Amino acid sequence: MKKCHITFQLNGITCEVLVNPNQTLLRMLREDLSLTGTKYGCGEGDCGSCTVLLDGEPVNSCLVLAAQVDGHRITTIEGLADGDKLHPLQTSFIERGAIQCGFCTPGMLLSAKALLDEQPDPSELEVRTAISGNLCRCTGYQKIVEAILAVAKPDCECSSNDEKNCHGGD
Repeated sequence: MKKCHITFQLNGITCEVLVNPNQTLLRMLREDLSLTGTKYGCGEGDCGSCTVLLDGEPVNSCLVLAAQVDGHRITTIEGLADGDKLHPLQTSFIERGAIQCGFCTPGMLLSAKALLDEQPDPSELEVRTAISGNLCRCTGYQKIVEAILAVAKPDCECSSNDEKNCHGGD
């Protein structure tokens, strides 16, 4: 099988890679580029563990062929932080206990980043909708939603007693 030469931006850096025509973006990231933060979950696009940003939009990297990213921008969880400085979403997830086993966390964070880039002041319903393609088997999602809203609404003290004031009554 003849390999394809692709060039794309990966976490802000130009990359050139030879890939098999049937190779997924997920396999290329994990196996060829050793970026293992993107997780393999279901392999069918149902769980969101493999979510990355393609030109700023969340996609399931298990469903995207690596050759399709030629000329595009990819952001993985490894590209979310700025060197040693965590992204505010990462900090918020840690501070609010939104991480348990951590398997879904990279995909959740990237879906949340895409939402906040598009809608800096989302409602709770918009947050829940944005992460609806990311399955978490450890939580009831409440701490994840609160962590995202805390970044979007930093003056808000998210607590179950003040949900209406905190999240606009959603």
